[in-house]
Amino acid sequence: MRSLSRIGAVTAKEFIHLLRDRRTLAVVLALPVLQMLLFAYAISFDVKNVATVVIDLDKTPASQAYVSSYESSDFFTVVGTGDDLAAVDGVFDHNQALIAVVVPSGFGRSLAAGEKGSVAVYLDGSEPTAARVGQAFSTALNQVYSQQVTIRWADAQGLDVTAAGQLEPRVRTWYNPEKRSSDYLIPGLMVVIIMVVAVQQTAVSLVREREQGTDEQLAISPMRRWEMMLGKVAPWTLLAFLELAVVTAVGMWFFDLPLRGSIGVLALGAALFVFCSLGLGLVISAVAPSLETANMLGLLLSILPAFILSGFAFPLSSIPGWLQVVSCLFPARFMVTITRGVFLKGAGLAELWPEIAALGAYAVVVIAVAIVLTRRRR
Repeated sequence: MRSLSRIGAVTAKEFIHLLRDRRTLAVVLALPVLQMLLFAYAISFDVKNVATVVIDLDKTPASQAYVSSYESSDFFTVVGTGDDLAAVDGVFDHNQALIAVVVPSGFGRSLAAGEKGSVAVYLDGSEPTAARVGQAFSTALNQVYSQQVTIRWADAQGLDVTAAGQLEPRVRTWYNPEKRSSDYLIPGLMVVIIMVVAVQQTAVSLVREREQGTDEQLAISPMRRWEMMLGKVAPWTLLAFLELAVVTAVGMWFFDLPLRGSIGVLALGAALFVFCSLGLGLVISAVAPSLETANMLGLLLSILPAFILSGFAFPLSSIPGWLQVVSCLFPARFMVTITRGVFLKGAGLAELWPEIAALGAYAVVVIAVAIVLTRRRR
């Protein structure tokens, strides 16, 4: 009972400090929502309306019909034309287009003779994502157009192409049928925002006590070190849960993010993740000699791993094997899998128990390390 009363006293003291510092409290509560809205609208992996320049050197009805296939596409946006091949360099140098399509002279004559008509598609590789997707779309468009040409030629020859066997692929996308980037990014973005806020604020809490001198008063009190740490972390724990609930509501309300899985599994994973993040902040506060150092370490160990080593922006399978091992040192790597599994795939405890167990073990280890480091520093 004495431990609970001591922890409660420290928690009440921290809440009083938070309520008095209204600017910090407003920033902590409002910043995650603003970050969610800004990042969700600004970050997108959807590639569409790619600026395209068409250079028709043939100028025949056949070449014009081919060019119109690009103009009618939802992916390509024809922003201009050219008269010669040299125009491609100027278009790319001035960033006027990412794709240039060149129809050589003799294109229509080759098709009329039943021969293969060749076209050239140039891609601006300075934006590799748009270049890769543009190459795929251009290849698909040319294949469809080639099939149409073949059918017209067969009809002109009096051949019945319907008697030939055909392949009809039926592709279905699970979990995100509309292939929206927001559905993929927002569950991971929640993890990034909460981790940054939790680690950053906890990292500076104990360091601020040392710089203000109140840490010495707490040291000579009958309070144990772990009681003091738990009391100081409790307010930030409640704020982290509140922020997570608000950010989740914003994602579902503004961006129609589906929630197909168990809320209980999401809450359990979120609780363990918050403890992991707060424990990491306590480790930073135990080793940081000053408030500036704590701020720098908090940003370094929260933003970069959360963005790069969590699978938030890039699949973990695409990074080197040794970095995949390093990613296990940061809790965001497991929480991103949980949020995407619950929101998009409807996953439950049976599918996500390895990640939840990893977060539980991480929380125990990191809090124990924080207590040992704080005691050793004392």
